[in-house]
Amino acid sequence: MTLSSLSRRLPLLIGLSAIALMPSLPAAAQATAPSAAPAPLSSLVAKVDIPYQEFTLKNGLRVIVHTDRKAPIVAVSVWYHVGSRYEPAGKTGFAHLFEHLMFYGSENADGPFFGRLEDIGATDWNGTTWFDRTNYFETVPTGALDRALFLESDRMGHLLGAVTQVKLDTQRGVVQNEKRMGENEPYGLVEYAQLAALMPEGHPYRHSTIGSMADLNAASLADVQMWFKTHYGPNNAVLVLAGDIDAATAKAKVEKWFGNIPAGPAPKDVDASVPTLAKDAEVMMHDNVAATRLYRNWVVPGVNSANLPQLDLALAVFGGLGSSRLDNALVRDEKVAVGVKASVQPFEKLSLAEITVDVKPGVDPIAVGKRLDQLLADYLANGPSADEVQRAATRQLSGTIGGLEKVGGFTGKAVTLAEGAVYSDDPAKYKKDLAIYAAATPQSVAAAARKWLGRPVLRLTVAPGERSAADNALAGNVKAEGATLQPAHFRDPAAPAPATETPPAPTRIAEPPIEPVKDLDFPDVEHGTLKNGIPVVFARRDAVPTVRVSVAFDAGNAADDKAKLGTAGLTTALLDEGTTTRSSIEIAEEQERLGAAISAANSMDSTTVGLFALKPNLDASLGLLADVIRNPAFRPEEVERLRGQVLTRIAAEKTEPMAIAQRMLPPLLYGQAHPYGIPFTGSGTESGVKAVTRADLTAFHDAWMRPDNATIFVAGDTTLAEMMPLLEKRFGDWKAPAAQKGTKLFRMDRMMRPSRIVLIDKPQSPQSLILAGVLTNKAGTDNPVTLLTANEVLGGSTTSRLTMDLRETKGWAYGAGTALPGVKETIPLLVYAPVQTDKTGESIIAARQDVKDYLTTKGTTQAERDQTINSQILSLPGSFETSSELLGAMMRNHLIGRPDDYYETLPKTYRAMTPADMDKAAREAINPDNLIWVVVGDVKQVRPQLDAVGLPVEMGTLAD
Repeated sequence: MTLSSLSRRLPLLIGLSAIALMPSLPAAAQATAPSAAPAPLSSLVAKVDIPYQEFTLKNGLRVIVHTDRKAPIVAVSVWYHVGSRYEPAGKTGFAHLFEHLMFYGSENADGPFFGRLEDIGATDWNGTTWFDRTNYFETVPTGALDRALFLESDRMGHLLGAVTQVKLDTQRGVVQNEKRMGENEPYGLVEYAQLAALMPEGHPYRHSTIGSMADLNAASLADVQMWFKTHYGPNNAVLVLAGDIDAATAKAKVEKWFGNIPAGPAPKDVDASVPTLAKDAEVMMHDNVAATRLYRNWVVPGVNSANLPQLDLALAVFGGLGSSRLDNALVRDEKVAVGVKASVQPFEKLSLAEITVDVKPGVDPIAVGKRLDQLLADYLANGPSADEVQRAATRQLSGTIGGLEKVGGFTGKAVTLAEGAVYSDDPAKYKKDLAIYAAATPQSVAAAARKWLGRPVLRLTVAPGERSAADNALAGNVKAEGATLQPAHFRDPAAPAPATETPPAPTRIAEPPIEPVKDLDFPDVEHGTLKNGIPVVFARRDAVPTVRVSVAFDAGNAADDKAKLGTAGLTTALLDEGTTTRSSIEIAEEQERLGAAISAANSMDSTTVGLFALKPNLDASLGLLADVIRNPAFRPEEVERLRGQVLTRIAAEKTEPMAIAQRMLPPLLYGQAHPYGIPFTGSGTESGVKAVTRADLTAFHDAWMRPDNATIFVAGDTTLAEMMPLLEKRFGDWKAPAAQKGTKLFRMDRMMRPSRIVLIDKPQSPQSLILAGVLTNKAGTDNPVTLLTANEVLGGSTTSRLTMDLRETKGWAYGAGTALPGVKETIPLLVYAPVQTDKTGESIIAARQDVKDYLTTKGTTQAERDQTINSQILSLPGSFETSSELLGAMMRNHLIGRPDDYYETLPKTYRAMTPADMDKAAREAINPDNLIWVVVGDVKQVRPQLDAVGLPVEMGTLAD
């Protein structure tokens, strides 16, 4: 997969907690006042509609057009009906490697494709490869649509003349580092073991999409040419345009740019049956993990089976819902597991059903496995209840409605139409699926579950320990001792490589200009105040019938108790685990019944409780939100259960490369006394979480989560006039407690923080994680927009200095860059690079040089300034398409004291910037000589490389 800009890649670098939910004070019983019954499923299905028109060019290109005028943007999505299951033996990983090459220039648009996308302000852009398809997508300003279509048509019709051996070798290295990065994570080898156990030899789904190192190394330019000519013709593709466009305009433009591309050979399908194991299979693996994970897997039908939605509901009821059978039995009641999941991963010809249970440390995994199988047998025998099926279906419909607010991206309307067309020859396939969900009964769900989950099962266990050579061999990295099974090869590996054909003479096509793009028109922001003084900030977004509410408190991880780090995270994690009138299970069930989702997060500076609600169920959803915020019970049994989950999470973080670095670096940068000098993960420390008492949780809630420390933000399909009475009803009588409101003391100690390397040992790591940092002299409240813009050049975008050096030029990293996290107080510069192990030392040397050069002798060029400014201005209209994006922008403005129209003023600010302004801002704020480098990797391989860096090296450990 090709990543979009780094500024969107590194949100987790600064204290976003995954375990949070927001509290408030015990208060009025009116929070449980009766509300209207949830909207019936049939009415929800009726609200899901993506009108479209389609046409097909003479060369076979199928084009689907959906008009949505809510913003001056168009989503462009190109799907090729080819993925890794089409790869011949001996060529695993090639579909994905080819996807990477598609981003590195065509005959009339050479050079990095993503740079050209950033030039035109593209948002939500990426490329992905999976078993059945490869897709490329971007959302662009309407005025840049011709440019986007030119770029897509040029790589569809005129690619080969621009593909060189150097590009192939570089991207081979990038893909291999992507493979290493995935395998460096806990449980990172599981997919290989699952596919090998579930699929028979020779089955097209048996090998992973990322492929084997040997096959990637063997890929040649001749392979590139053959793959392109065989699979990348217009008659094997679907183009979807969704947004500010109509069918007539689309037809003229698509005919102009794609009409002259000749058709390729007739596509040939690669069939794949749904295999069934002859008998139950048991697989044991070991890995550097904090908790033993139990898997149960089956191969089930593909997306065109009417059984698949039924199976999806069956697994949701069993282990996917917040109130699932497994959650209630193993996590809440018996307390032998810290997490459970159950889901179906759908593909065209088949799908993978999976149940996982993370066993609580100290509990016997064998006993938990037997209990899991017992619960499953009982479920298959007796089936779900009508209420369970309805709740699971409502959740599915609600999620679909929410996802369709976007025209593009990973979940938007363009993807929905394209997927239906490619997999099912029906762009409206989503309607048929939703109708099945809505009409499902306990009997239909139980029948599908018995039919497919009653077959022989793969029981796979991953236990703490050292990875074996055999497990590594499954990933295609080394040959297992005694291995006898080898793939049938597309060509004899001992024979000479086929000759590479001379590409045809390039067809010269001029790049079209960008038509005028209007500056951002940010939605009007309105304000209100509840009778108890809580400010309300509102903006309207009516593309889908949903409303998002976020109650924000001036708290966050910076408000955590230094003596008991983890108090903030544990407090918020407990909010939806029971109120004074609702149990944990009742809260989960009510959310599902309403199609609502309540979530909480601690950022570094704020604690927020968010609500996603369907418009017809808004009042009842707000009632649940208010109860969770105002009346948390902190029942002792729930405190102990959640404490165990957080402790397991901390143990898991100590096995994850990025989380290890996030825990180690902040105290080195800020010191122990500063509120930011804590693990950026937000989970706290082991000793802190163990020490927290129920009284501490109540005190934290009273000090920070209170009406005089709150602001309510709303965005969605409603009005401020409609919202104010609903908010008054739920929050207007909420009174502050007698306890003193919390305060944060931002102070820095006087300790020296010399530049050095802190090395943390992670044995068997196939990759090293580098995370460096230095404090700037700027705070978020300074609104350092020029500095942030300069960072785009240094490492914040996909065409930045650091990214281009480590990823594109050297091929040592899948992703690399820099970030200036959006904290309220002192901002750090973070440098990030997961690199191949044997290039760790050289990567640090290169990164140090890149940063130093930019801040001294090789500052911003005029071309870099122009590209960055164009990208920033042109991307603004597509940056606030959804209510979620709009809500985030309003909250960000509030946090650091910016006016409501801030984003509308940005184009003028950007246009006035010069390269000299950007250099001055960066050089005044950042001292590269003070960077502290944290490296997580295999010490035996990494330590000898570090002497050449020229910095002191010390060993680091995560004791707490």
